[in-house]
Amino acid sequence: MAELDGHLELRATASADGRTVLSHQSFRAPFHLSKPYAHDEVLQVQIVNPTAGMLEGDRLRVDIAVEKGAALLVTTPSHARVFRAKGNGGVTCRQTLRVASGGWLDWWPEPLVPHAGSRYVQETTVDLENGAALFFCDAVAPGRVARGEAWSWQSLEMKLNVTQAGRPILRERLALSGEQAAKLAGWAGASEPWLATLVLASVGENAICQRITQELHTPQCWVGGSTLAGDAAWSVRIAARDGQELRDVVSKFRTRLVENCPKLAVDLRRV
Repeated sequence: MAELDGHLELRATASADGRTVLSHQSFRAPFHLSKPYAHDEVLQVQIVNPTAGMLEGDRLRVDIAVEKGAALLVTTPSHARVFRAKGNGGVTCRQTLRVASGGWLDWWPEPLVPHAGSRYVQETTVDLENGAALFFCDAVAPGRVARGEAWSWQSLEMKLNVTQAGRPILRERLALSGEQAAKLAGWAGASEPWLATLVLASVGENAICQRITQELHTPQCWVGGSTLAGDAAWSVRIAARDGQELRDVVSKFRTRLVENCPKLAVDLRRV
């Protein structure tokens, strides 16, 4: 099967009447964009993969820009799947998210599911101007658990770099083989946890995020957070027992922030 050089480019702009519109959009397989729709102030777009999933040799690029006064929610209707690598290659995905002062980006795709024998590298760069608001969620499953494929990938590398007003406030890298991930999960006392990272900016005071994190943490579902060096910025880690629990915890986090950030009160309308 042919390798794919796929890209997705979106630019969200505030129109004269205050609505958010896509002033630029471009995509190529395996990306497809469903018809955008508005929920109050927020323009929602769903990124759809019309292929079976990501295959060895695929090179993907995502570039999202939200301009001043615009509000954009980006999500997906289903999990992103990375299939087995039969040769020495893998899948690479480079994501750049930029939010201007007064802009709002809600990034909440469904979790990544690395299949047995897969290799995947993802690098995400988030660039926030002062006064930019963000809800970012990046999640990964332990694999196709129902098929006995937990922690069966060959290699998984996920990098996240966040800057605010040009200053780095978060830089992290997860690079594990499936075997290493299984050992780490066993050490933590959870055999097949689903993992997520949240990055929040200008969605409420740090004390509010801290309180929500403490309320949602349980012995069965770990939720922990810390303030970042930026202005009103917060990082949260979640380790849930399964995909449904992970979705429920993220949804509860969003719901409890709605009073301070009404733009989180949206119906995702995932299909």
